[in-house]
Amino acid sequence: MKLLLPLVGLLAMLTLSQASESTTFPAVTSKVETSVLMSCLEDAKRLVDRAYKQTRESVKRRLQSGTANPMDLLAYFKRPAAGTRMTIKAAEYMHVALNLLEEKLQPQYPGAFNLTDVLTPSQLDLLSNISGCASQEKEVKCDQDNRFRTITGKCNNRRNTLLGASNQPLARLLPAEYEDRFSLPFGWTPGGRRNGFILPLVRDVSNQIVRFPEGRVTLDQERALMFMQWGQFIDHDLDFSPESLARVAFTRGIDCERSCARIIPCFPIQIPPNDPRITNRRDCIPFARSVPACAKRNCVLNQINALTSFVDASMVYGSEDALAARLRNTSNQLGLMAVNTRFQDNGRELLPFDNLEEDFCKLTNRNAQIPCFLAGDSRASETPKLTAIHTVFVREHNRLARELKRLNPQWSGERLYQEARKIIGAIVQIITYRDFLPLVLGEARAARTLGPYKGYSPQVDPRVANVFTLAFRFGHTLIQPFMFRLGNQYQSLGPNSRVPLSTVFFASWRVVNEGGIDPILRGLIANPAKLNRQNEILVDELRDKLFRQFRRIGLDLAALNMQRSRDHGLPGYNAWRRFCGLSQPQNLAQLAAVLNNTNLATKFMRLYGTPDNIDIWIGAVAEPLLPGGRVGPLLACIFENQFRRARDGDRSLSKAPSLGTGQSEASRRSSPFSI
Repeated sequence: MKLLLPLVGLLAMLTLSQASESTTFPAVTSKVETSVLMSCLEDAKRLVDRAYKQTRESVKRRLQSGTANPMDLLAYFKRPAAGTRMTIKAAEYMHVALNLLEEKLQPQYPGAFNLTDVLTPSQLDLLSNISGCASQEKEVKCDQDNRFRTITGKCNNRRNTLLGASNQPLARLLPAEYEDRFSLPFGWTPGGRRNGFILPLVRDVSNQIVRFPEGRVTLDQERALMFMQWGQFIDHDLDFSPESLARVAFTRGIDCERSCARIIPCFPIQIPPNDPRITNRRDCIPFARSVPACAKRNCVLNQINALTSFVDASMVYGSEDALAARLRNTSNQLGLMAVNTRFQDNGRELLPFDNLEEDFCKLTNRNAQIPCFLAGDSRASETPKLTAIHTVFVREHNRLARELKRLNPQWSGERLYQEARKIIGAIVQIITYRDFLPLVLGEARAARTLGPYKGYSPQVDPRVANVFTLAFRFGHTLIQPFMFRLGNQYQSLGPNSRVPLSTVFFASWRVVNEGGIDPILRGLIANPAKLNRQNEILVDELRDKLFRQFRRIGLDLAALNMQRSRDHGLPGYNAWRRFCGLSQPQNLAQLAAVLNNTNLATKFMRLYGTPDNIDIWIGAVAEPLLPGGRVGPLLACIFENQFRRARDGDRSLSKAPSLGTGQSEASRRSSPFSI
């Protein structure tokens, strides 16, 4: 993963504004009666509450009967924290109300129209207040004397206290592109066209471009699997766009798992003819849309980031105050993180267990009955590899807190916690910027495009860009089809050394009952990552067998990524190349030159008709790798854009941690814990 940003892209990003999120619609002159708007909102609340209740009851029944499915697991994998759930419900109230209003008004206005043209500013404010959205958008009063980051990211920027905070809208580097210019993704309407061409089914793109013979994996001779794993870990520090809490259509009550109908929030993935695995074309791969962000100045759909946008180790500590409190050891005043009270790992600490009513980790081994772990990010139990990294950082926090207590016996538990947290955050920053990103981009390019840190700028917008949430999934192309475990001499552990990836998802029992995290860490260090090649993009353990242990139909991660880009209204491949100051191929010959691969370009043109329509994820990961890097020029541009803003727009980076007594002021000023 590299950091590359041409000047044109940087300038565009640094001037981010709400205007960049707008879409042009025909003017509408008549207005809506407030009573009509209120009626839509009342109906929306009833429909959303009913869908939530039906979803909870349905999932509970499937858990109790042992018939949980991949959609349930994916929903669990993306379950939001409590504060995020409140934000989600408010936003869904608002957007379902707007959808109902649009349906009522549609006969009056042929074609698409902007709802903000028929609602007065006071009506928009009323909708925001009654739905609950207004409470999510209030600026907060900052404690000017607080030396530490807030958990939520609020007050990092003193001029705009919500900038970069959790549960806020993602940034739009380019205006959203929806089929109806408002909220419906391209591909929603059968036969609908984009730039004059019918979009291919994402599963068809996966079959024709991503699929390659099982067992043929080219290994990266210069990158360990730890390179891939750090990418996932840091991604979970930066962004999380939750899916809707409803698995039942809001307006018709249809169970999304049992129907292939496209009814919000369900956007199922259709099966193409002659699919190599799924023979029933009337079946589909379940897919739920990401939750919307509360609408502000216009009603064009955007999504939220449930996490802080800063490189601040929020995956360790959480992005909400309530979760952060749950993660701490409150039995003493030593500033420690909570650890597991039932099990240890050869005398060392494990993550605490969560206390979920519906716990899918227990389903991966019904005999073991080991729950999922609790961490700062809900995805920590996704695989034992990710769990291992989380565990290392909780242990390191506790080691630091104990050492700081020895050096500073007068410090309170709160001070010990915050100082250890500050150091952990700095360690994550150092590994990411000094070690990881040069491996992504290539060392020379990273040095040139990122450059040295010149200090904090309150004018820089640190928010995670919507496109980054898809682009950073390039890490999926680095994943080997196995989880590797090695003994203390890095020797094979027999059959347990190579565990198929599709069997380890949410298998927390493998950490507790199969040797702890050390063998897993050795496997990450001593085994190479998969090399992303144009004819070997994603292994079938992820493309055909994802969550297959949970009945009915395994998921396709490549297809999910492309469907998600449409769900988020992201522009196509050429729009992003234009943003980055790169050429925009218009025909087969030009695309073949960009990809340096005529055969691949021919497949793209046959599927999409025009390079303009290529979904951002597949177009970006298909580009040839930059010299010394592991991404092509488009991904490099997007990554540099994001990580430079996350660094330069982070006020907390300007202050190094104070390590207490025994350290000189000069050494504090030169502390490596500040980038």
